[in-house]
Amino acid sequence: MTGSSYEKFPEVRVHGYDQQAWSGWLSIGEVLNARCQTGGVLVIDCYPGVRLRELEETLLRVLSAARVINVETARRDAQDLHNLLAHHLTDDRVFGVLSCHQLVEFFDNEKLQALRQQVSEAGDGLTVIYGPGAALVHPGDVLVYADLPRWEIQQRMRSGEQGNWGVDNHDEDILRRYKRAFFIEWRVFDRHKTPLLKRADYLLDTTAGDAPALVSGEAFRAGLAQTVQQPFRVMPFFDPGVWGGQWMKQQFDLDPTKPNYAWCFDCVPEENSLLLRFGAVRIEIPAQDLVLLQPRALLGEKVHARFGAEFPIRFDFLDTIGGQHLSLQVHPLTEYIQQQFGMHYTQDESYYILDATPEAVVYLGTKTGIDPQAMLDDLHAASRGEKRFDDARFINPIPARKHDHFLIPAGTVHCSGAGTMVLEVSATPYIFTFKLWDWDRVGMDGLPRPVHLHHGAQVIDWQRDTAWVHDHLVNRIEPVGEGDGWREERTGLHEREFIETRRHWFTAPVTHHTQGSVNVLNLVEGAQAIVDSPCGAFAPFVVHYAETFIIPAAVGEYRISPVGDSDGQPLATLKAWVRG
Repeated sequence: MTGSSYEKFPEVRVHGYDQQAWSGWLSIGEVLNARCQTGGVLVIDCYPGVRLRELEETLLRVLSAARVINVETARRDAQDLHNLLAHHLTDDRVFGVLSCHQLVEFFDNEKLQALRQQVSEAGDGLTVIYGPGAALVHPGDVLVYADLPRWEIQQRMRSGEQGNWGVDNHDEDILRRYKRAFFIEWRVFDRHKTPLLKRADYLLDTTAGDAPALVSGEAFRAGLAQTVQQPFRVMPFFDPGVWGGQWMKQQFDLDPTKPNYAWCFDCVPEENSLLLRFGAVRIEIPAQDLVLLQPRALLGEKVHARFGAEFPIRFDFLDTIGGQHLSLQVHPLTEYIQQQFGMHYTQDESYYILDATPEAVVYLGTKTGIDPQAMLDDLHAASRGEKRFDDARFINPIPARKHDHFLIPAGTVHCSGAGTMVLEVSATPYIFTFKLWDWDRVGMDGLPRPVHLHHGAQVIDWQRDTAWVHDHLVNRIEPVGEGDGWREERTGLHEREFIETRRHWFTAPVTHHTQGSVNVLNLVEGAQAIVDSPCGAFAPFVVHYAETFIIPAAVGEYRISPVGDSDGQPLATLKAWVRG
């Protein structure tokens, strides 16, 4: 198998709306001018990270506006915002507290009222209000929402182009900027934009600089409704890291000039993009928009009732083949993440081994009979630079082979060793990793990588020792059923984890059913397979080796079959869903 088959830009083709999408500022300006030719109020609300200067220098210049208002003139100043957010920001480099603020709190009420008064007293002609929170001034006779995915925002932060919203912190530690976005900005703006997306006249894709695209609100919402009736993929993104490897670079035909690739995020709707195709125009939106507007059809009634408009399952890749060990780490127990960070569920996970070198290991659990305080003392000494942590004394190195599955409920000390290609199946709170030791490394930015022994020491489950780990967390594979050309195995997860995983080996078609819950799958063996509907409810969908794909709850019955080069060859999928 070669990496050339891995689709890095998967699209959902939307039917029936080919004439309701446009690209380029000139075309977009013509559409909006035609829509607003009788005057009134045009509101262009924006997600934080949208380049306002680009809007000002392109779109606003071609609009036939009598007056233009930037809502940010009513925003509270940086110090006021800091005072408002201090509790949620914390002094920690990485961890804050999830915010429940409403966007209107970020604005000076008197200034906001003055803008509202200005609009209400405006004369004839078109009034344009733009910027993050513009709809707080006026609901808009015509409403445009300008959006972009979080991954693009992170790239703009990393380059130094952008700081956080409302504060000039372009040069601040990237971890602190990301923290402010993750714990506060994105939460606040998701709450703000959800009702706007439900009524917006247009969605403006601002992901690519100087290459905007516009789609009517009707077509946008129809595209989301069509997406949840079929299998689909989000657009993966790849990122280097200090421990990153070379497997993905070769397998997925990635940029050979990069030093390595540590991560691939190919099912993290909070951060991934969803590509919608409307005729000749492709719209890139945050996959989170699908979760926010179609949660019941996507997730299913029970999952939506439990998690709200959050996608609870994450698939990603960790590549250490030709790389280094991950940091030794632990994830918080449920009560700890609730009490300390305001998150209502924790990061349980597992490592499914896609590939491994002969010497590869996964570090999992503590060794039987160790003294917990002795291990913590050793970790503290290592963190002070006094010595290397004695991992051979305290932590279990367990050989890792292709298709092994290691379960990692919260509280279990773990990390993937060098020489592994891991498909990580986890719950979505992905930022809550407490590093215990990082093998004496600095990050790719040359700064020490943060270690959180204070948090970690409080959540380690010391009962997860050698014997317990081997009995409960390593290859807990149980036969479930078999038929003509297929067999099904339960591979996890642990009873403390809410995700169930099943592996199907097959050389013939296998019928699945969502059972009212979103399914997430990866083709872990075989060149390609085809997903179709036994009753023809959706068009056949081809997946390739190592691609993660989502089956919305609304799909119901679906079938996966070998196709093309895979005919006659053994294939395997790993499927995950939320239990009960």
